Amino acid sequence: MYTVISNMNSNNYIAIMAGGIGSRFWPSSTIDNPKQFLDILNIGKSLIRLTYERCLLMVPNENILIITNKRYKNLVVKHLPELPLKNILCEPSMNNTAPSVAYTALHIGARNSEAVFAVLPSDHMILKENAFVLALEKAFTFAKENNSIVTLGISPTRPDTGYGYIETKKEDKDEIKRVISFREKPDLKIAQQYLQAGNYHWNAGMFIWSLETILSSFMKNAPQIMETLSQQVEKFGTDAEQSYIDEVYPETDKISVDYAILEKADNVYTLPVDIGWSDLGTWNSLHAYLDKDNRNNVIQSDNYYIEDVKDSIIRTSSEREIVIKGLDGYIVIDEPGSLLIYPKSDEQEIKSVVKKLHELK
Repeated sequence: MYTVISNMNSNNYIAIMAGGIGSRFWPSSTIDNPKQFLDILNIGKSLIRLTYERCLLMVPNENILIITNKRYKNLVVKHLPELPLKNILCEPSMNNTAPSVAYTALHIGARNSEAVFAVLPSDHMILKENAFVLALEKAFTFAKENNSIVTLGISPTRPDTGYGYIETKKEDKDEIKRVISFREKPDLKIAQQYLQAGNYHWNAGMFIWSLETILSSFMKNAPQIMETLSQQVEKFGTDAEQSYIDEVYPETDKISVDYAILEKADNVYTLPVDIGWSDLGTWNSLHAYLDKDNRNNVIQSDNYYIEDVKDSIIRTSSEREIVIKGLDGYIVIDEPGSLLIYPKSDEQEIKSVVKKLHELK
């Protein structure tokens, strides 16, 4: 269960980004039922449901927005039935995260010109919720008082090559530190150097800014997006909003908010945190996150027999019986209509292999 905080700031909002496909979790995640709507942890709740309940610890229900593709609106309603329908913002096309954020800012601006809002992924896990809530509260306050963009930087625990990194000055002793640069996903040697240096943090894609700050940043750093969306700004917050967005949104530049805003802005700060975070971005990361048996296997199945299987993840959604022998370090995912059996060490190939599979149809 979750507990709602009573002294919430009515100017604080949280926008949950839920429009991705999650193709690295094929075949469980598909274009019709992507990762954020799956009970990938096998606990009876989808990832978007867990994220939503976590947000209720920080802002009231009416201040939580979901940004998703139009095709997923009914899925959002199914998983979050208590969320007001007006809080589901539907993109007519997949133009990456920068247009999503700009649309969200314009919508919130029509509701509350004093707003400060956080942008959070819908499909990440956070184990230390109290630490997360405290960090968000600090970030909201800092963003409001300092005309700045704040990102949560995850304190790295290993030299991971799957994440981008945030660089700060070694000598910066402030709790919230000015960002020097954003670094692309490194190779192992560079990742080890980042870990040893101590002034690099994983970029978890969690951002906090005031309405005024982010709108100004779009006008300065990504004017095409802002100018395209704000041609008839008076339609935001009205019944005409969706039809207007359907018309103009596809014309926006297709670019991430990291490239469009974060890497260009000169007022970006990071709050390094230890919040028990995982982006659950791949089957390997799910295997690392979940409890395992005495042979390092993660098994999500009710009808199975395995022998001489180790360091593998096995997930089945059908009622048929599964028998497996002699696997070491494999991903086995059995879904209605699709079966994946792939080495864990080669999982980065899955996305491109599935693309080739679909091109053959």
